[in-house]
Amino acid sequence: MGEHIKREICYKGFSPRRKDITILEPLVVMISTTDVYHVVAATVPLYFVMILAYISVKWWKLFTPDQCAGINKFVAKFSIPLLSFQVICSINPYKMNLRLIFADFLQKLLALLVLTALAKISSRGRLNWIITGLSLSTLPNTLILGLPLLRAMYGAEAEPLLSQIVGLQSLIWYNLLLFLFELNATKEATVAPSSGTTGDREDLQESQYKEGEEVQSRTTRKVKARLILLTVGKKLMSNPNFYATMVALVWASIHFRWGVKLPDIVDKSITILSTGGLGMAMFSLGLFMALRPSIISCGIRMAVVAMAMKFVAGPALMAVASFAVRLEGTVLRVAIVQAALPQGIVPFVFAKEYNVHPDTLSTGVIFGMLIAMPIALAYYSLLAL
Repeated sequence: MGEHIKREICYKGFSPRRKDITILEPLVVMISTTDVYHVVAATVPLYFVMILAYISVKWWKLFTPDQCAGINKFVAKFSIPLLSFQVICSINPYKMNLRLIFADFLQKLLALLVLTALAKISSRGRLNWIITGLSLSTLPNTLILGLPLLRAMYGAEAEPLLSQIVGLQSLIWYNLLLFLFELNATKEATVAPSSGTTGDREDLQESQYKEGEEVQSRTTRKVKARLILLTVGKKLMSNPNFYATMVALVWASIHFRWGVKLPDIVDKSITILSTGGLGMAMFSLGLFMALRPSIISCGIRMAVVAMAMKFVAGPALMAVASFAVRLEGTVLRVAIVQAALPQGIVPFVFAKEYNVHPDTLSTGVIFGMLIAMPIALAYYSLLAL
């Protein structure tokens, strides 16, 4: 399975070995023209697919909105789960950098706490904005851009570290994201039918207050919360991504413990769909853009906020988390620079599937990749001082 991930990496333009790095001083490396080319070669195909999808709807009228939604559902339910399976199967769960994992966990926790606090004091303080903020600030495009860029900066030592971060994204954070999406959808579904009965609820609450039945009211809220969580749990467990990641973790544990390999017929059946997962995700993004009246469909102000959350808040939270767990050396630098990578494509696919601010995330993906190189080089230079 690891060989297929390497092939996935090579097709995006990464070279398996680097012989063109000039050492300036310990841990400080000059990025060569070849390295820059590898990063560009990993990025341009994504834009090619996205532009092709955009043209196919905007000019050629090849797809209807319903067909575009069907393509996105295919990506969310088939391509991404199989890609997650392939990624997780290639990572050795017995050789993980625990401090890096703790730093990654702490960054997400800090982001969740900050976003929840902001939601409490903001007029837009709803769960859907917490989900969007979490996606923007903590889920970068590590697989596509991170591997070639950070390998150019920090050499082969960066690759296993990034692989672990990619594995955690697929195994834990994407499932957490799906849980939050399902929770948001379930809460909105339970609130919507009762919106027309506000007066009845107020009368009921008044009578309960007069009769001293506050305890019963609290019990009702607890039962309602339990029902919501039970519904969300059932929906999450029926999601293909959840099954794919859990099975992948079990298989990775077996593979790296006893050296058992997947049968070729199974391996190739998975690979034929998973290798096109990211391309299909970008195609879905292009279709979404074409259906919008403007490329920056979320507005200039929201786009600036999204870029700030991605390239300032995300790395800052990772720096705090890294120092808290005492990361140092190359591991510290890799952790912070990867947090400054552009918005990941998978969160957009999920946001489009659940209709939770996909316009904001699409803007984050499109313009984030355009400025990814200078932003990453800026952080690289600061950390090299």
